[in-house]
Amino acid sequence: MSDAYARLKTRFARIATLGEAGAMLHWDASAMMPPGGGAARGEQLAVLAGLGHELLTAPAVAEDLAAAAATGDWDQANLRLMRRAHLRATALPTSLVEATARANAACEKVWRQAKAAADFAMVRPALEEVVALQREAAQALSGVLGLAPYDSLMDGYQPGIGAADVEPVFAAYEAFLAEALPRAEAIQAARGAPLPLPGPFPVAVQQALCRSLSERVGLDYGHARLDESLHPFCGGTPTDVRITTFYAEADVGKALLGVLHETGHALYERGLPGAWARQPVGEAAGMAAHESQSLIVEMQACRSDAFLGFLGGELHRAFGGDPAPYETANLARLWRRVGRSFIRVDADELTYPAHVILRFRLERALIGGELSVADLPGAWAEGFRRLLGIAPPNDAEGCLQDIHWHDGAFGYFPSYTLGAMAAAQLMKAARAAVPGLEAAMGQGDMAPLTGWLARHVHAQGSRLGFQDLLRQATGKPLDPADFMDHLRHRYL
Repeated sequence: MSDAYARLKTRFARIATLGEAGAMLHWDASAMMPPGGGAARGEQLAVLAGLGHELLTAPAVAEDLAAAAATGDWDQANLRLMRRAHLRATALPTSLVEATARANAACEKVWRQAKAAADFAMVRPALEEVVALQREAAQALSGVLGLAPYDSLMDGYQPGIGAADVEPVFAAYEAFLAEALPRAEAIQAARGAPLPLPGPFPVAVQQALCRSLSERVGLDYGHARLDESLHPFCGGTPTDVRITTFYAEADVGKALLGVLHETGHALYERGLPGAWARQPVGEAAGMAAHESQSLIVEMQACRSDAFLGFLGGELHRAFGGDPAPYETANLARLWRRVGRSFIRVDADELTYPAHVILRFRLERALIGGELSVADLPGAWAEGFRRLLGIAPPNDAEGCLQDIHWHDGAFGYFPSYTLGAMAAAQLMKAARAAVPGLEAAMGQGDMAPLTGWLARHVHAQGSRLGFQDLLRQATGKPLDPADFMDHLRHRYL
C-alpha cells in the first residue's frame, strides 16, 4: 500500500463518518424530531454535507489520487471508487451542495403538510427550488462524467445504469403488463375474494410480532432499532441500523410486510464487509442492488406459499379468532392480490413497475426541462391513465405520495424495478443452489436463503458493479425474463 493510498483511506473514513452522522440525523428527522426542529435540522445536514464535500474535494485528494497505488482486488476496487467519488464531487461547488441540502430539508417539511392537505400548490415553490438545483447539479455532473444530465443523477444511485439501459426494459414490461394484468384480474375474480383478516390488531401486539419476525429473518437487535415514521425506510449505519414502519389497527399487513421489506435492506447493511467499513468498497453496490435485497425477502420469500404457511400460524397465535382467514391459500389471495391502485407502496408486484415507469418518465422530463413543476399533477394523471387506466382523485394519491422528489432524490426510482427484477433472478439462482430452501421457508427458517445472500451479495460490498454482481451470483447479467417468468408462475 502506497503512502498516498493510506492517506486516502484515512480521509475517506472521516468522510464516511460524517455521512453516518447525517444518516442518523435524517432518521431522527423522520422518526423522532418534533415539528419545530425542521429549520435547525436542515442547517445541520447542510453543514455536514458541506464538510464532507470539502474533505473530498481538497487539493490534497487529487494529489494523492494521482500518486496512489494499490494491489489486490479489494484495494484496487476501493481506489477506483475513490476516484469516481472525487470526480463526482469536484463537479459540484460546495455552495451548491449546501444549498441543495437546505432546499431538500425545507421542501420535505412543507411536503408533509401538503400531503396531509392533498394540496400540491402548497409545496410547488419549494419543489421548484429543489428541481432547479437538481438540474444545476445534473448539468455540472454531465460535463465531467460525459453522461446525459439525467443519467448523471441515475449514476449516483446505481452506477453504470442509464436511461438507455432502462427504457427498453420498461417498454417491454409495459407491453407485458397490458396483456398480463387483465388475465390476472380475470383469474383472480374467478377464484373469489379472500376472507378478511379478523381485526382489529392492537398496535402493541403488532409491534412485538414485527420485531419477532424480523429477528427470525435474521436481524440482530443488538445492532438495530424498529420505530415508526410516516414513510417506512431503512437508515442508520451498518452497526446501528434503523428501520421504520407505520401501524394501522385495521390492517396488520401494512406494518408486517413493511417491516419484512425493510429487514431485507437492514440485513444487507449488516452483512457488508466489516474489514472495509467506512471505505467506498465496503458500501452497498447501489440502490438497485439494495432494492433486490428488500424484495427478495418480502416479495420472493415472505409472500411465497411456503413462508405464508408458517406465517399464518404465527398470526393466528398472536391475534386469535377464526383460523380460516390465516390459511395459506387465503393469505396468498389477500397479500398477492392484483389491483389497479394509486399508491406505489401499496401496489402489488405485478402493477408496481407501472408506478416506477411513470416516475422515471416524469422525473427525466423534469430534469431535462421538458416538464415544468407546475404541470406535474396533470402529467401524472395522464401518465397513470395510460399505464393503468385510472387517474388519481387528488394530489395526495398522485404526485404528493412519495417523499423522494421533495427530498431531492431524482434518478432513484428506476432502482425499485431493477431491484425487483434482480430479486427474481437471485431467488431463482438460490433455489437451484440451496437444497431444501423451500422446506426451510415453510418452517420459518430463512437462514439458508439469507446465508446464500450474505455470501453472494452482502459480503461483496461494492467490489463488483451491479451487472458483475449478478453475473457472479447467477451466471448472467440482469435478465428481466426471470421476473416476468416469476409473475406468470405466481399470477397467471
